[in-house]
Amino acid sequence: MMNVDLTLNGQPRSIPDVLPHTTLLNWLRSQGLTGSKEGCAEGECGACAVLLSRPTAEGGTRLESVNGCLLMLAGLNGQEVRTVEGLGSVAALHPVQHELAVRGGSQCGYCTPGFVVSMAAEYYRPERQAGEHGNGFELEAIHGNLCRCTGYRPIRDAAQALGQPAEGDTLAESLKQPSPLPRPLALTTPSGEFHRPSTLAEALHLLGEHPDARILAGGTDWGVDVNLKHARAAVTVAVEHLPELNTLVWTPDYLELGAGLSLSELERRLAGQVPLLHEWFPQFASRLIRNRATLGGNLGTASPIGDSPPVLLALDARVILVSGEGEREVPLSEYFTGYRQTVRSLAELIRAVRIPLPLAPVSGFYKIAKRPLDDISSVAVGIALSLEGGVVSSVRIGLGGVAATPIRALKTEAALIGQPWTSAVVRLAARVLKAEGTPLDDHRASGAYRAAMLEQTLLKFFHEQTEVGVRV
Repeated sequence: MMNVDLTLNGQPRSIPDVLPHTTLLNWLRSQGLTGSKEGCAEGECGACAVLLSRPTAEGGTRLESVNGCLLMLAGLNGQEVRTVEGLGSVAALHPVQHELAVRGGSQCGYCTPGFVVSMAAEYYRPERQAGEHGNGFELEAIHGNLCRCTGYRPIRDAAQALGQPAEGDTLAESLKQPSPLPRPLALTTPSGEFHRPSTLAEALHLLGEHPDARILAGGTDWGVDVNLKHARAAVTVAVEHLPELNTLVWTPDYLELGAGLSLSELERRLAGQVPLLHEWFPQFASRLIRNRATLGGNLGTASPIGDSPPVLLALDARVILVSGEGEREVPLSEYFTGYRQTVRSLAELIRAVRIPLPLAPVSGFYKIAKRPLDDISSVAVGIALSLEGGVVSSVRIGLGGVAATPIRALKTEAALIGQPWTSAVVRLAARVLKAEGTPLDDHRASGAYRAAMLEQTLLKFFHEQTEVGVRV
C-alpha cells in the first residue's frame, strides 16, 4: 500500500492504510475534526461541506465547497482540503462565522459548519465584486445547505453583510499561489484497489485489464451508493484529472466539452454562450454537487432521470468514446440501449461530448420536480427550435423521466417541422407530446401527471417565446 498525501487546513498529512471506499468525511471525524457532520450521506444537506482547492485559469487557487461525504479519501492524493476548523477559532472568528453569530444565523448549530464552508467559498470567489446591488454574494452558493431552525433569513442577512476579504487576509493571500494538483496513486488493499493513473493510456490499459472496474470522476453518484447501499468495487479508476477529459474547444463545426470538467467549471468557461446549457446549469442539483458532477458521469450512469440527456438530446449532441483501439463518435440519440444500458463497452471511457454548430436560436429547459432546486426530476424536457419565415424549420425535443431511457420526442418533432409557429399548431403538437414515452406511476409522480406535464411544457415554451417576440 501507498500513503495518501494531502494538505489539510494548511498542514501536510501523509495517511497510511487508506481503504478505497473510505470517505473524506468519515476520515475527518476519525481525526477529531467533527465540525463536518453527516446529515443525509447523499449530498443533499451540505452539513458535511469542506473546501477543495482547485486551479484557476490565471494560475491561482479557487476554493470550491464540496460534499465531504461523497469524496473518496484516496481520490484526494496530492490535493488540498480545508474544513471549518481551518477557517477560524473561538478567539478569532472568520468574517463568515462572525456575521452568522451576530445576526442569529445559528440555532441548533448542526448545519452551521456547512453553511460557513459554502459561504467562505463564495466569500473568496475571485469573480465576486461589490456593486450597486449589494456585495456581490450569490446566494446560489448556499442552495445545497439545509437548515431547519433559522428559516434562512438571518443566514441570508449574514451573507449579504459580508464585505471583501481584508488586506492581508492569510487565506486570501494563499489563493494567489498555484493550487496543488491530483497525483497518481495505486492502492492495493484487502478491500480492493484504487488507481489514479497518470495518463489516458494507462487508464485505458487498466480498464482493459479490469473490465468491471468502477470509473470515478466527480463521485456524486458513486458516493451515494457507497454510503447508502454499502456498494464496493474490486477496482476503482479515477479519471477526472486526465487532460484529455478536460477539454473545451470551439471549432467552426462543433463545441467539444470534456467529460471530466465539473459542471461549475463548464458554466464558468461557457459564460452563457450556449443558452440552453446556461438555463439548465442552475437547475442541476446544488452548487455543492455541480462543483464535482461531470457530464461524463451523468451520461455514464445512463439513468433515465438524469438531467443532462434531455438537454444534450435537444442540442443534437454526440458522445466521444475512447478505448485502446481509438475513438468513435456516437449520436446521443443512439447511445442509450435500455434501462441504465448504453453502447459504451467496458473498455471505453466517455472522453467528451460534441455539440454541432451553429446552435438553434430558440431553446428552453423545463424540469418538473417536487422541489424547484436540488431534487430529482419527475419529467425533464429540453427544446431547441429554428424558425424561417414563421415556419418551424427544425426542432429537437429531448425527454427524461418518461421512459426506460432518455428519448427524443420524434413524433412531436414531426408534427411541428414544416408547420407555422402558431398557437393552433403547437396545441396539436402538445397533445402528441403528451403521449410520447411510457410514463409510469412511482413515488415521484403518476403516469397521468407526467403525461400532463409533457403537454404543458410545450405550451409554456410557446407562450414564453411568443412573449419575447419569437412568434414569426
